[in-house]
Amino acid sequence: MGNYKSRPTQTCTDEWKKKVSESYAVVIERLEDDLQMKDKELAELKHVFSSDEAFCKVNLNYRTDNGLSLLHLCCICEGNKSHIRTLMLKGLRPSRLTRNGFTALHLAAYKDNTELITALLHGGADVQQVGYGALTALHIATIAGHHQAVDILLQHGAYVNVQDAVFFTPLHIAAYYGHEQVTHLLLKFGADVNASGEVGDRPLHLASAKGFLNITKLLMEEGSKADVNAQDNEDHVPLHFCCRFGHHEIVKFLLQSTFEVQPHVVNIYGDTPLHLACYSGKFDVVKEMIQLSGTESLTKENIFSETAFHSACTYGKNIELVKFLLDQNVVSINHQGRDGHTGLHCACYHGHIRLVQFLLDNGADMNLVACDPSRSSGEKDEQTCLMWAYEKGHDAIVTLLKHYKRPQDESPCNEYSQPGGDGSYVSVPSPLGKIKSMTKEKADVLLLRAGLPSHFHLQLSEIEFHEIIGSGSFGKVYKGRCRNKIVAIKRYRANTYCSKSDVDMFCREVSILCRLNHPCVIQFVGACLDDPSQFAIVTQYISGGSLFSLLHEQKRTLDLQSKLIIAVDVAKGMEYLHNLTQPIIHRDLNSHNILLYEDGHAVVADFGESRFLQSLDEDNMTKQPSKGPRTSWMLTSLCRAVPAAAAAADMAYHHIRPPIGYSIPKPICTLLMRGWNACPEGRPEFSEVVTKLEECLCNIEVRASFLLWGLRACDVRSAATVCAAGEGVQAEEKTDSSQAVPADTGLQIQTQSFFSFRGRKGSQPHQALLLLFLLGYILKLVFWSIYTHKRIRVQARFCDKKAGGPMDPYLGQWGKGKR
Repeated sequence: MGNYKSRPTQTCTDEWKKKVSESYAVVIERLEDDLQMKDKELAELKHVFSSDEAFCKVNLNYRTDNGLSLLHLCCICEGNKSHIRTLMLKGLRPSRLTRNGFTALHLAAYKDNTELITALLHGGADVQQVGYGALTALHIATIAGHHQAVDILLQHGAYVNVQDAVFFTPLHIAAYYGHEQVTHLLLKFGADVNASGEVGDRPLHLASAKGFLNITKLLMEEGSKADVNAQDNEDHVPLHFCCRFGHHEIVKFLLQSTFEVQPHVVNIYGDTPLHLACYSGKFDVVKEMIQLSGTESLTKENIFSETAFHSACTYGKNIELVKFLLDQNVVSINHQGRDGHTGLHCACYHGHIRLVQFLLDNGADMNLVACDPSRSSGEKDEQTCLMWAYEKGHDAIVTLLKHYKRPQDESPCNEYSQPGGDGSYVSVPSPLGKIKSMTKEKADVLLLRAGLPSHFHLQLSEIEFHEIIGSGSFGKVYKGRCRNKIVAIKRYRANTYCSKSDVDMFCREVSILCRLNHPCVIQFVGACLDDPSQFAIVTQYISGGSLFSLLHEQKRTLDLQSKLIIAVDVAKGMEYLHNLTQPIIHRDLNSHNILLYEDGHAVVADFGESRFLQSLDEDNMTKQPSKGPRTSWMLTSLCRAVPAAAAAADMAYHHIRPPIGYSIPKPICTLLMRGWNACPEGRPEFSEVVTKLEECLCNIEVRASFLLWGLRACDVRSAATVCAAGEGVQAEEKTDSSQAVPADTGLQIQTQSFFSFRGRKGSQPHQALLLLFLLGYILKLVFWSIYTHKRIRVQARFCDKKAGGPMDPYLGQWGKGKR
């Protein structure tokens, strides 16, 4: 039997479906990532596919940074079926996956290009091939809702009941996204309407939860009738979901007598559909359920000792719903569950003060006590609704309850006396301990309020709250608006004074943020300090989200230049913190606390765990402000894109350092190795980290610009001809366009030419590539030699000193001698 207070806010099924939703969002992100092309590259590709002459010269082995072959690019850049046919006849494999895990058929299905889908299938593409997430092209077309693409794939033999990584069939996906035409097609080709997902969910469960009435009707048709009483792994039937989410039209449809729905069935938590409707405050659904199925569910208790009336009081925001339930003959306002708690207990525990007042006005008894049913009879800790309100810090409700004491309890007595004493009406814990713990905290807040500059003082009325973008033990983070700016608001819990650590964290974070002013550190807007129930910290809003979200939720792949930009910004922010007059140690530098702008630059955020250097002695922390494991963490996390917890576990328990990719520049590898030094003095300062990272970034940018110029300037074949003829001077105008970083490193820069190097007839492909690489390397050496020599000559020619001749570039002196 469960305890009311222990009821989770979400079930296991809820958590799983949230993960499923996130996984499909990641699929779409990865597909869109494959479709994103640079403007210049896109223009060149469109030219290639629009010109037969250019297409004839195309390099069949060309691949982009994302691993896109010419077949993939043809599906993206307005190619046609003749291009597909030609490329496949020349040996390009349609089974090749991009770095994001998709074939050309996947991309064509996502783009709804029926001509290319047909051409690929006629050319031998496997309609059953799976890509990222075990998704087939049929899954992809269903996600996008392209019924024509779905029709073609089904006609070419696609398995209609194939399951992906989360055990969803295409029919599950169509029901989840509400694609009616696709659902009709899938049913026409024999889709199983009762196929079970990972947690036992059927397509009818998904359509009912999402509120798609027409799809629900399609699934319930005679030809393919779904089981209306099918249960998932938590014993939910479809009626549970449509009641919970307030889809009263589907409720009315399912409760028709022809379907034989069981309206009073319970899940593993003991909840009837009526319970879930009341927990969600769906008044229309509650009325529909009672009208069509009667009042049997009103008397059922779940494992948390709650009836539907308790559930409505737990929700607490719909007093009309509570009134309606009290009007039913079987409902009593003072009904106690098996553990003794009433609807008034529920309202007090969740802070619904208007409902508390309504219940008291209508005869709710505040003296009824609840107890923990798991304890023995001699150990029961009886608790009134006032104690539940006090426990959660709802001071206004505590005050209200004191003024609503019943007439028989009116007598001169100590309101904090124990139950059973003369004249006592309620048990309240002694406030002395709480007062002691609040004394220092109030002093800290008063000092902070006095020392904070006036322009940082905010009133809660100045802030407009929008959606929640994060949460933690302190409270929640909202996106909002303040002083005509889009901001992020870190709102602390209302009962802040009940937790000393929260007050300390709030005061310390505000005192740190108000001193910071650097482009690589989050900007402070202000704080609400007037009332402990209104504590809030307001900072700038960073629209790109956290680095953790980018790497581990969106599963985005960053090239080396993007990683270095982030690393440089973070290192600059940390260097700034460590070089302040009173240095600040962040102590919680991880991917959750690195926020990204849309342009890829980063800022360091979240100073809740930070400390001023002088206070570190109290926390038994190291006194080295610029040296520590966070340096190596920052670089390791960026270079490897793995969860920090996994790397930390290996390093702490197995003394294993994470492997470093072979494509990581050597200077960064050296920094990583030094950051892992067991001796703090051997670790690099952040100033050194910034210098090294900027050097690497500069080299990458220069290299990228030269290679990009080389791609536009010449053909590899002409460069090879020049090199073979020994025309060194002409080679100055040619560039190396054949070298490329391996496609699977995730860090490459585009360097491969669109046009092919044609070797002798019968030569092996790897021999041609090797020759191309060697020619490019020789050409690079020749180019840099001539470029450097000319630069010195030009510099010497124009640097003329008044009293002497031109500067000798070799001897470093002025004179008229020969150079």
